[in-house]
Amino acid sequence: MEHRKMEREDVFRMIEGGKSHSTDASERMLDDRVYTIKDIEALPEGERAELIDGKMYMMATPTLTHQDILMWLSATIWNYLMKKKGPCKVLPAPFAVYIRDDEHNYVEPDVTVICDRDKLDEKGCHGAPDWAIEIVSPSSKTMDYIRKCALYEQAGVREYWIVDPKERSILVYDFEHGVSGQYSFADHVKAGIYDDLFLHLDEAG
Repeated sequence: MEHRKMEREDVFRMIEGGKSHSTDASERMLDDRVYTIKDIEALPEGERAELIDGKMYMMATPTLTHQDILMWLSATIWNYLMKKKGPCKVLPAPFAVYIRDDEHNYVEPDVTVICDRDKLDEKGCHGAPDWAIEIVSPSSKTMDYIRKCALYEQAGVREYWIVDPKERSILVYDFEHGVSGQYSFADHVKAGIYDDLFLHLDEAG
């Protein structure tokens, strides 16, 4: 399985190269106010947003490609977990993650894996999940590659995948061991938190 180490400087260069910017709805920051989870809960039905350090970012409707990949990832991981019969659960978006013990951070990863059932209740996950996956859209690269990456690492997420359909790439951050790697959809990419789970994104269609 070929891969190369992905440094943070590579990510910054990629984004600065014109492949993403934050002018569209999916990561549009509302204003300079400091928002809380109560503001998220007060949004009109059908509107979704995330909070990072009190800044609210509105989320756009996902594309067909995004949803195809989300469903494939969720189903593949779910089938693996069912065979293992362990404590972990996989939850696709929309699923609430109250990632820090405060009122100013709230996210909805595209795919979330939680192995500590004590973090779960009917509202969502309280604390850092073990594994978070984000599927990039042209409008969300800054959010997924920079803002969420920093938040997930600081909050204690063990592993973070950024799946980019346009580039057909997967950027894997194994925060638990301090390593990262970049892969293509043609690779069989190993999940760091499991010994024998490999995902082949070319199968997602």
